[in-house]
Amino acid sequence: MSKADILERIRSEKIIALIRADGPESLLDCSRALSAGGLNAIELTMTTPGALALVTEVSRKLPGVMLGLGTVLDADTARAGVAAGAQFIVTPAVRPAVIMACRELGVPVFAGALTPTEIAAASDLGADLIKIFPAEFFGPAYIKSLRAVFPQLNFLPTGGVTTRTLGDFLRAGAYATAAGSALVEPAALKARDWAAVTARAREFAAAAAAA
Repeated sequence: MSKADILERIRSEKIIALIRADGPESLLDCSRALSAGGLNAIELTMTTPGALALVTEVSRKLPGVMLGLGTVLDADTARAGVAAGAQFIVTPAVRPAVIMACRELGVPVFAGALTPTEIAAASDLGADLIKIFPAEFFGPAYIKSLRAVFPQLNFLPTGGVTTRTLGDFLRAGAYATAAGSALVEPAALKARDWAAVTARAREFAAAAAAA
């Protein structure tokens, strides 16, 4: 899948599901549950032990899922993630070496930023999407304000995205959104309640479709 295809699919799906866990044991099943609920753009974070091995496993066993690696802080991890099967890379902050490595690899990179200065820096370095993080402190109104001065940029608000706010973020001009604990609730992940994860995914998918 080309970079353009990946970006267009994210725009179409409107939401990336973030999975954070203490270990890799249940993450494959969690990815299956999210996919069953209609969410097939998934980001596994490097804060999960064994994340790179899990990327390989999920990308091999769930070919219909578009898998990304998040919380990437250095170029070596970005390269290892892509080699393991990640189709996009996400940073929590502006990391020039990561952005440059992804550009060399031809892989989409979503750079974390918050202030206008950080946003401009990420764009100048060549980030494909600007991940506005943490978005919950400023909400959809902040995305609308950013779009007024950066109409050429594509924003991915992360943090504070719920079934109630998802549509507001999109209507404010977000390219897509990303949701973590509001979507994959820690209690459901710990209990391996995959039916609950799938039900929650369907709620988010419906909210995205309505927006």
